[in-house]
Amino acid sequence: MTKRPVCLSFLLVVLAGTASAQLITIRTVPVSLDDQFQIFPSQRAGMGGLSFALADTLLDPFSNPAKGARVRAGQFFGSPTFYSVSSNAGGGRTLPLGAFARRGTWFGGVWAALQEVDAAQPDVFTGLVTGVAPLDIRRTIVDPDGLLNGVNARTHGNQFAFASLGRVYPEAGLALGGSVSWAGLHAIDGVDLLYASSAGVRQFGHSLDFRLGALKELGAGRSLEALVLYNRFRMSHDVTRLDFFWDPGAQQPLQRTRLERNLDYTDTWGLHLQYERPLADSVWRIGWVATANHMSHPKIPNYEIMNIPRDPGGSNAFNLGVGVAKTEAGTAFGLDVVFEPIWSHTWADAAGPVLDVLGNTIPAGGMTIENRFRFSNALLRMGVSRDFGGTTGAQHALQLGLIVRSISYSLNQFDHVQLAGRRQTESWVEWTPTWGLRLGFPGLEIRYQGRMTNGTGRPGIASPNVFTDAAPRGGGIIAAPSGPLTLSDVTVVSHQFSISLPLR
Repeated sequence: MTKRPVCLSFLLVVLAGTASAQLITIRTVPVSLDDQFQIFPSQRAGMGGLSFALADTLLDPFSNPAKGARVRAGQFFGSPTFYSVSSNAGGGRTLPLGAFARRGTWFGGVWAALQEVDAAQPDVFTGLVTGVAPLDIRRTIVDPDGLLNGVNARTHGNQFAFASLGRVYPEAGLALGGSVSWAGLHAIDGVDLLYASSAGVRQFGHSLDFRLGALKELGAGRSLEALVLYNRFRMSHDVTRLDFFWDPGAQQPLQRTRLERNLDYTDTWGLHLQYERPLADSVWRIGWVATANHMSHPKIPNYEIMNIPRDPGGSNAFNLGVGVAKTEAGTAFGLDVVFEPIWSHTWADAAGPVLDVLGNTIPAGGMTIENRFRFSNALLRMGVSRDFGGTTGAQHALQLGLIVRSISYSLNQFDHVQLAGRRQTESWVEWTPTWGLRLGFPGLEIRYQGRMTNGTGRPGIASPNVFTDAAPRGGGIIAAPSGPLTLSDVTVVSHQFSISLPLR
C-alpha cells in the first residue's frame, strides 16, 4: 500500500439525510466518505450524476420537493446499495424502499432506509493504527467502567426517513413542495480513523433536513426552480483513550481507560436556483445553477490527526455551474462544470486567562488561534447514454460517465499566544468513473449503476507505538500528534440495484 505523508489541518464534512448538490461539502483532507450517502435512486448516476440540463425524475424530488410534480404516475421503488473500501478500510450496505404518488393537483412521497456500516479493520503490516489497540498491550488494560465493551464492534447501523408533499397550480404553471428528512446515525464511515491512537470510538447522533421548493414551468421547454433549506447536524464521538501508569504491585506499566467526548455540530442554511432551457437547436439544452450555503459550526471535534485546534467557527460556500446536454435518436450526452469558492473561519477559545509571549493576557473565551481557509474547488461531470430496443416494446440503455473533482485551498493561521503566523496550501484531484445499465419493460424498470472513486485515502499514524500528546496547552489548545501522519491510498467501489414499479 502506498503511503503519502500529509500535513492535515481541519476536517469538516457536512452530512445530511438527503445528500445533494444543494448542500456543499467542505473537506481539507482526501478522506473517502461520500459513498456512504449515495443511497438515493437515480436515472443519471451511471452518466456521472448529470443534473443541470437533463432531468432525473427519480432523484430530483429528493433534491427539490417541488420537482415531484414531474412524476406523472405513481411509482414504487427499491434501490439496494453496496460499497466497499480497499485494504479492509470499511464498507457498508443500505436497503431503501420508497414511493411517489400523485392525485389531482397534490403529489408527495415517502422513503426509508436501513444501513449497516462495516468498521475499518487494523492492518498491522502497514503499521497503521485504525482504532484498535495492539493485542500485546490490551492484556494489561484496566477498564473499571467497561469502556471497551462493544467499542470495536464489526458493524453499526444507521436509519433514514424522508417525506414530501406538494401541490401544482396549473393556471400559473407553478408547483410548490416541502420535505423533511431525518437520519439516526451511529456510524459515519472513516470517523474512527481520525482518532488513530484511541482504543475505540462510539458514534451517535442525528441529522434533520427541511426544504421548501418551487418549480415554475415557463413554457417552450424552459423552467426555473428555487429552493431554501435548513440542515441541522448533531453527532457525538465517545473516544476511549488508554493512559499509561505504573503499577507498584505488579512492578510493570499498565494502561487505564479514559473517556473523551467530542461534539460535531453544524447548522446550515442554503439557497439554490436553477434555470433550464433549450438552445436554438431543439436537441440541445442548457442549464445554470447557483447555490449558497452559510454554515455555523458551534462544535468541531478535536480530531487527534489534525494539528490545528478548533472550537466554534463559520463557513460561507458557493457553487456556480453550467451544463449542456444533447438528446437525439436514443443517444444522450451531457457535461456539467461547477466552480466552488468557499471561505471558512475557525478558532480556539481560551478556557481561562492565558498570557501571550509578551506577557499580555488573553481573557477566558478569547481567541488563542485563528484559522482562515480559502477554497477554490472545481467539479466536472460528463456522461453518455445509448438506448437499444428489446422485444415487445422494451427499452434498454447503457450508460458511462466520469466525475473529476479538484480541491485546492490555502490556510492562514495565526497563533495569538505565540504571536506567530503560518501559511499552508493543499490540493488533490479525485477521479470517479461511473457506469450503468437500464432494462425497461412494460410495468417494470430495473437499473444497475456503479462507480469507483480514486484519489482518496484513509488516515493513520505511522507507528502503532506512537501516541498523541493530548495534554491541554495554552487554555484548551490540543498539541499536535507525535509521529508522522500518513494517508494510505484506497479505492472505493459502489454498486446500486434499483427496481421501479408503477402504482396503479
